[in-house]
Amino acid sequence: MMQNVHLAPETDEDDLYSGYNDYNPTYDTEITAKIPSTAVTRPVATGYGSKTSLASSMGRPMTGAIQDGVTRPMTAVRAAGFTKAAVRGSAFDPLGQSRGPAPPLEAKNEDSPEEKIRQLEKKVNELVEESCIANSCGDLKLALEKAKDAGRKERILVRQREQVTTPENINLDLTYSVLFNLASQYSANEMYAEALNTYQVIVKNKMFSNAGRLKVNMGNIYLKQRNYSKAIKFYRMALDQIPSVHKEMRIKIMQNIGVTFIKTGQYSDAINSFEHIMSLAPNLKAGFNLILSYFAVGDRDKMKKAFQKLIAVPLEIDEDDKYISPSDDPHTNLVIEAIKNDHLRQMERERKAMAEKYIMTAAKLIAPVIETSFAVGYDWCVEVVKASQYVELANDLEINKAITYLRQKDFNQAVETLKMFEKKDSRVKSAAATNLSFLYYLENEFAQASSYADLAVNSDRYNPSALTNKGNTVFANGDYEKAAEFYKEALRNDSSCTEALYNIGLTYKRLNRLDEALDCFLKLHAILRNSAQVLYQIANVYELMEDPNQAIEWLMQLISVVPTDSRALSKLGELYDSEGDKSQAFQYYYESYRYFPSNIEVIEWLGAYYIDTQFCEKAIQYFERASLIQPSQVKWQLMVASCFRRSGNYQKALDTYKDIHRKFPENVECLRFLVRLCTDIGLKEVQEYATKLKRLEKMKEIREQRVRSGRDGGGGSRSRREGSAGSDSGQNCSASSKGERLSAKLRALPGTNEPYESSSNKEIDASYVDPLGPQIERPKTAARKRIDEDDFADEELGDDLLPE
Repeated sequence: MMQNVHLAPETDEDDLYSGYNDYNPTYDTEITAKIPSTAVTRPVATGYGSKTSLASSMGRPMTGAIQDGVTRPMTAVRAAGFTKAAVRGSAFDPLGQSRGPAPPLEAKNEDSPEEKIRQLEKKVNELVEESCIANSCGDLKLALEKAKDAGRKERILVRQREQVTTPENINLDLTYSVLFNLASQYSANEMYAEALNTYQVIVKNKMFSNAGRLKVNMGNIYLKQRNYSKAIKFYRMALDQIPSVHKEMRIKIMQNIGVTFIKTGQYSDAINSFEHIMSLAPNLKAGFNLILSYFAVGDRDKMKKAFQKLIAVPLEIDEDDKYISPSDDPHTNLVIEAIKNDHLRQMERERKAMAEKYIMTAAKLIAPVIETSFAVGYDWCVEVVKASQYVELANDLEINKAITYLRQKDFNQAVETLKMFEKKDSRVKSAAATNLSFLYYLENEFAQASSYADLAVNSDRYNPSALTNKGNTVFANGDYEKAAEFYKEALRNDSSCTEALYNIGLTYKRLNRLDEALDCFLKLHAILRNSAQVLYQIANVYELMEDPNQAIEWLMQLISVVPTDSRALSKLGELYDSEGDKSQAFQYYYESYRYFPSNIEVIEWLGAYYIDTQFCEKAIQYFERASLIQPSQVKWQLMVASCFRRSGNYQKALDTYKDIHRKFPENVECLRFLVRLCTDIGLKEVQEYATKLKRLEKMKEIREQRVRSGRDGGGGSRSRREGSAGSDSGQNCSASSKGERLSAKLRALPGTNEPYESSSNKEIDASYVDPLGPQIERPKTAARKRIDEDDFADEELGDDLLPE
């Protein structure tokens, strides 16, 4: 037995792994076995003897196999690098680092066709990306140029690839993306014919999979071109090629088909499309369009059912309670603070606002027609909304009911409806009180307007509309400083409140703080770029600052916005006239006359202009029109006769003077001209007119003597009173000078019987005036806004200056 025991030599004391490669070959037995599922016959070692080479399917030597003349031990010691030979001579190097560095990489051959193709493909991809980025930045022209460049380089790439490889190796995905981007950029630049041609290239190529869905884009282009029949055709073709698993895509295409049917007036087909959508996947847009379709065909019952379906559409958003912290846990509070205004929360707000907009618009649309009166219809809508998830909209609908009463000029019913909200919660109470304040302000009942403005402010101190209305009532009472404070507070609460900013500009103008007023109107101009009112106010402030050049410049911008505004044109003529530029003044006065031929000031200036330029015949038509507008004013008829006389048509002048004398027999000026003309012509009637003239002059002289004697008597008694009360002399002197100034002012006014001398320069109203009629400068009234912009929403209250 001891012959199989091997003692380790003394020299190998440190070799802990010796003896593992020594074995007794007596028990070596080779057994050959067929391993299932392999293609080679491998010798299997038994536990009785030697381990022969046993090849695995991966070529790895089995444990104990002889390799390179060295028998591998049964354990994994040698594989880890621990061998007897390593200890005796060689260094420990399990990773084979002693073999030296790896050979250098083979240099890239940039001139090879494959490398050129690879670089060109990379360049095409970069151009497509740059085109998309330019489009997202709004630079549509650059996006189209990049897309065209990508298309050219992609065609070169295809030709080069065909020369090097087989056509099967062409990158179809790259070709598809280049063509699709090019078609999109053509469409964005409104080059619809080119876009359709490019889409046709993609759709007709059978090698592009799923290209049929691009027919939706082609249908959209035809819809933009108002070619509705082709749009429907392509939508339906796309619908046929999209499998039913893409449910959302099919719903959107069906919605496009329904909208196109509405545009063509085929409401029954549109109803079928939207009803199908509402049965499969109800959504807000489809529900609203269904209501519009039923409204167009006048089906009351179906309108009600469609409104109930719209109300029942799930919003699929979280409740507001989720964003309220239930405990004082700082970690929970941090999480809630982080998600309170994130993108998801903003998207939820937008979705909710859109749902409220659709519901409010639909209610305003159908309420007047679903019942016998709009009030009953509104009541039905309110009840339906109260029973839904949009309970808070019921109060808004009630306020809209009051606004509808306003549009129908039923102010009493509007006031009664709004007064119902006085006992509601603070938000609704503030909105109703704001509108009530607005109503009373329109009716010039400033005490009531101020009372309801106070109620609105007390209910919601951060309501900018309520603060603006309160400022308006204070403005109407003449307390401009206090009004400015209310407008400033409204702006602090809402910096986008344009009514408050406009009104504070008017307030500063009344306080003669022109620089501050100009700052306000310039800020407002930055917000409302094309507001005619703001442009006029800026021009007016520059005029008050005695800067006519700037005033003219801003008035030029004004007439570019409202080119038919006669008051703006006449104001430009007045400024040019004050600058001495008669030709430009005539141009704008004449344009003003063309658009509004009843402005006496413009007519007067044009008539005087033609008289000054010695064209009296042309002045006649203007003074005749003035006499039609003011038939009781004798001066216009006298000017007509004077123009006939100056132009040498004495007979016509005589007939006109006779006609004036019949209408105004006590007019001295007319009789003087009659006497002069009859004398020059040699008519017998001269004696008759001379007698009348003498009698009138004598009567006039008697009246003047009476006036003088009455004035002297009054002056004597006043002097006696002054002598008896010397202590009051200063006060009486002041009153006397005031009376003298007043009488001087009255004397300076032209009399009705005086002949025409020159055009009077009267100041234009300080506010922008619509061509429809005169307005006075008053603050804007900010009524509570309740209606969003849509096809059926009317203008909101408080956006314009109030008419006198």
